[in-house]
Amino acid sequence: MSFRILVIDDDQALRLLYKSELESEGYRVDCVGSGKEALKIFSDGSYAVALVDIEMPDISGLELLGKLRKESPQTALILNSAYAVYKADFKSWMADGYVVKSSDLQVLKDKIRKVVTEHETVRK
Repeated sequence: MSFRILVIDDDQALRLLYKSELESEGYRVDCVGSGKEALKIFSDGSYAVALVDIEMPDISGLELLGKLRKESPQTALILNSAYAVYKADFKSWMADGYVVKSSDLQVLKDKIRKVVTEHETVRK
């Protein structure tokens, strides 16, 4: 089974990198550049995972996290930020994971694999 992932990040180069890397892992990947775009396509509930950048120009990733959680509680939400400081923010605790951006994408791939496995176990 191929899981769908939504990448939400305002950095186009990073979106393209994540799409390429995650598709090579067998995932189906959609990318959007803003929180507003994410809300428009997220409502069908068909994503297994959403990667959420925190610092975006239109909606903070932390605010978006709460909206996505309400919209689709079964979707695993991973905060993906260049800043570790947000881990201490109470709003970030709604996420299923928190990954600090790095040139080594293995940590991100491992976190995605972990939350997908956990969510599949819960569904059974």
